[in-house]
Amino acid sequence: MGLPCMWGAVAITYKLTCPLAHHHELSARIVTSAVFFVVGAGLILHVRQGLLRELRQMRKVAGAAQGVLLRPLPPRIDGLDVAAAQLCTDHGATVGGDLYEVIGTEHGVRVVMGDVRGHGLAALGTVAAVLGSFREAVHDEADLSCVLRRLERAMSRHLRERARAEHPSSGLEPDSPVAEEFVTVLLLEIRPNGEVWAVNCGHPWPYALRSHVGPSGLRGYVEHLAAGEVLPPLGPFPLPAELPVVNCGHLLYGEALFLYTDGIEDARDSGGVFFPLPTALTDAVWVQPVSPQSVLHSVLAGLQRHCGGRPTDDAAVLVLHNDRHRQHRRAPVGARGTARQATTDPQPTTHL
Repeated sequence: MGLPCMWGAVAITYKLTCPLAHHHELSARIVTSAVFFVVGAGLILHVRQGLLRELRQMRKVAGAAQGVLLRPLPPRIDGLDVAAAQLCTDHGATVGGDLYEVIGTEHGVRVVMGDVRGHGLAALGTVAAVLGSFREAVHDEADLSCVLRRLERAMSRHLRERARAEHPSSGLEPDSPVAEEFVTVLLLEIRPNGEVWAVNCGHPWPYALRSHVGPSGLRGYVEHLAAGEVLPPLGPFPLPAELPVVNCGHLLYGEALFLYTDGIEDARDSGGVFFPLPTALTDAVWVQPVSPQSVLHSVLAGLQRHCGGRPTDDAAVLVLHNDRHRQHRRAPVGARGTARQATTDPQPTTHL
């Protein structure tokens, strides 16, 4: 309060003691107006600087909180190079309705990619519930199906607590806490030998970024891993008794997985045309070798060009590149089964 009081004292002292303040000539009025203008401008600048300091502090705190919720991924996890990014529709926010995490465990590298209904800051509670449960369950549970059960229980608890908070006067346990709230989830397990296992609850299947040697040398191509049954999203309905864990084949040395949320594919240009993700990926991996960062930057740059700026929905991208030097034979894509037993169901590979 020191500076505002000083400016006020200057204005009062001028008005009471300066002879010009009591003259009615034009020159005296101009001087008086100039003095009060300077005093007013000083007060406004002081208030503005205080608000800017408070805003910077709030952004610093919010950034730290968002970083804990959706923490930055390390560039390398157990032989996998990692790159990730998220675009949030809420101005100033870095975390929205999309979630991802990559954790190295004794069972292999485990990955979650999810998309909460809605977007922006309103979805943060569900993101926190799912990610918190995943970070614990991946170390405790040997099978992906058990990890998914833990996520389902965490989601159910979160929805019940939300319902009680929104309707505290009823005092009853809600039968259907938040009927329209749900989250799509894709769980992956990449084992040390390169085997990829997945369980999918309503989320887009990832793309595999492959490589081969053709007549003109080493070139990349894209393969959509739509490998098995898709379960319903977490929230609206209970999961079935049997949870299929799908064998998606092998991720060989130098190959990568591209995971994303539907904000990427659903992005449209001014004419209503959807973003051509397979084409963008093919362009990104055509010349080998590629890095996760180059794929990430290429796709996001193409997305922003297509939309003419920022997309209208939250979007997240995660790229996992196998940099392990031991190579293994690739199993047929589409082999179905559990983590202990699998049968093959080959799917055609599309060269884009």
